[in-house]
Amino acid sequence: MLIVELLNSAIENVVDRIGTEHHELSGRAKDIGSAAVMLSLIMAGLTWGLLGWEKFFG
Repeated sequence: MLIVELLNSAIENVVDRIGTEHHELSGRAKDIGSAAVMLSLIMAGLTWGLLGWEKFFG
């Protein structure tokens, strides 16, 4: 999860470094990076939830 967040930060910094004007592809790159972070959070939560369920109810 931390690795994905670091990659997202790197993408955002590179996009901001290239230019300050708004561009559709720049916004899309930032959105995809944020989506990757959200998916990693969901996967981590599901993993912990399934492991907890198996330990206490399985």
